[in-house]
Amino acid sequence: MENTPNETTVSEPVETLTPSSSLPEAKVISSLLPESMGLDVLRSSKILPLRIENGILIVGAVSFDAWPKAQMLGVALGYPIDLEIYPDKDISESLHTLYDIRSVAADEAAKSMEGIDDIDDLSREDVLSDSVEVPVIRLVNGLFVDALKQRATDIHVEPYEDEVLIRFRVDGVLQDRLRLPRTHQAPLTSRIKVMAKMDIAEHMAPQDGRIGITLGEQAVDIRVGLVPTQHGERIAMRMLDKGHGLLTLEDLGMEKAEREVMESLIYRPHGMILFTGPTGSGKTTSLYAILQALAKPQVNIITVEDPIEYALPGVGQIQVNEKAGVTFAAALRSILRQDPDIVMIGEMRDFETAHIGVQSSLTGHLVLSTLHTNDSIGALMRLVDMGIEPYLAASCTIGTVAQRLARRLCPHCRRAARVPSVMAKAGVKTAFEPVGCPQCNGTGYRGRLGLYEQFVVNEEIQEAIAAGSPTSKLRDLARAHGFRTLWEIGLDAVGAGKTSPDELIRVAGEE
Repeated sequence: MENTPNETTVSEPVETLTPSSSLPEAKVISSLLPESMGLDVLRSSKILPLRIENGILIVGAVSFDAWPKAQMLGVALGYPIDLEIYPDKDISESLHTLYDIRSVAADEAAKSMEGIDDIDDLSREDVLSDSVEVPVIRLVNGLFVDALKQRATDIHVEPYEDEVLIRFRVDGVLQDRLRLPRTHQAPLTSRIKVMAKMDIAEHMAPQDGRIGITLGEQAVDIRVGLVPTQHGERIAMRMLDKGHGLLTLEDLGMEKAEREVMESLIYRPHGMILFTGPTGSGKTTSLYAILQALAKPQVNIITVEDPIEYALPGVGQIQVNEKAGVTFAAALRSILRQDPDIVMIGEMRDFETAHIGVQSSLTGHLVLSTLHTNDSIGALMRLVDMGIEPYLAASCTIGTVAQRLARRLCPHCRRAARVPSVMAKAGVKTAFEPVGCPQCNGTGYRGRLGLYEQFVVNEEIQEAIAAGSPTSKLRDLARAHGFRTLWEIGLDAVGAGKTSPDELIRVAGEE
C-alpha cells in the first residue's frame, strides 16, 4: 500500500553513501519545518530535513546513530524517512543559518519589551536557542549573537536622559548598534546583572561579574563591568571567545625580522621584558602568545593577572583579589617560593610590584609584564619614575615592546588614495583608503594589524640609561642597531596597502 503524507512507517536504516551534492539552501530546509518546531532538538541530534522524494522525507545526518531521532522527526512531520550522511561541518553550518533565519533581531525584540519589569525568575540559557519567549531575554541573547557575528570585542550599554544607547566595539572602534527607549534600561540592566551573578538590588556601587554563554558549540566568556552614572548603571561587556582567543607568535602578524628579534628576547634565561601601549592595544594577547611558546613540561610558569582572560595549558595562573589581600605584590612574593622559571605580571601598577619584578629578573627569572607608556623607550623612564634606580632598570630590562593595533583595510573594496605629504616625504609611494562593502559591513576595514616597536637593551644602552641619558640619546643608540619606531613600521604597512594613512595617524600619531 502506498504511503500518504499523513502515514508513517518504521523502516531499517539503509547504507546510504555520502552524497556528492551539497546540502539544500537553508531557506528550502526552513520551509519544511513548521514555525512551532524548535531547532534545538535538530541541533542536539545533528539532523536536518532536506527534501521530500516520492512521499519520503530525506533527512541529513552526520552518522547512522541519528536514525532514531530522524524517525521521530519523520513522525512529527508525517512522513517515512530515509537518511543521507553529510560531514559534521556542513550540518552545523546549515543549522547556524537556520537560526539566523529564525532568530529575532535585537531591535525587533526591543519593540516587544513594553511592560517587562519583573525578571527575578529569569535563568540562563543557550543564547542560540529559538525557544525563548521573554522579550528582554531575547533582546540580550540577540545582542550577544549579533556582537559575535560582527566580530565585536565589547558591548557597551550606556543610559542617557531620554534613551539607552548600545554600542559595539569592532576592530577597536565603537559603533552605534541600537537605541532603546529609556523605559527599557531597568529590565535590560537587571537581566545582565542576573546573568553575571551580580547584586540586582545594588544600584549605587560599581560591580564586576562574568557570564558564560554558548553559541552552538562555541563557548564564550563575557567579562562584565558596571558603574553607576547620573542616568543609571552603565555596563561594559568584554567578549572572550574561548575557542579562538589564543594566538600563537606566528598569528601575531609580525614580519620575519621582527619575530626573530622577539624570539631573541623571550628565549633568554632571565631578565625583564615589558609590553607597553594603551588599553586594548593587544598587550595581553601578545603575552599569552609568548607564554604558549615558552610553556614546556620542564619549565615552571606562573602568572598573576587581573583578570585571567584565558586559561593557558601548562601555566599556573593566579587571579588578583584585593578584597582577600591577593594583590600583585602579595601574589608575587608568594609565587617566588614556588620556584618559577618564568613569571608573568599582568601589570606593574606601583613601586612595590615593579621592585619585586626587578629583583626577580635579577635572581634568575624571566619576567614578563605590561606598563602604560606611549613608546618602548618610555617604559624604562617610567620604571625610574616609579622609584626604580636607573642602574637597576638598565641591568634587569632586556627589552621593551610598544604595540598598537591598526585596522586592516578590506581587500574587497579598498581604493587607491593620495599619499599625504608627511608620508610622501618619508618615502611612501602608494596608499589606499577605505570604501565600504557588504564584506566589511560598510566600514572599509576588516580585522586588525599589529604594529610592534621593539627596543632591545644592549650593553651600550645599559650604560647610557645608568648615566641618566635622555630618551633622544637612547633612541639614537638603538637606531644604530636597527631600531624602528611605530610610525616607521606603520609607514611600511601603509605602502603595502595593509592599512590607511588615516588609521596609522589614529593609532600611532605623526612623528
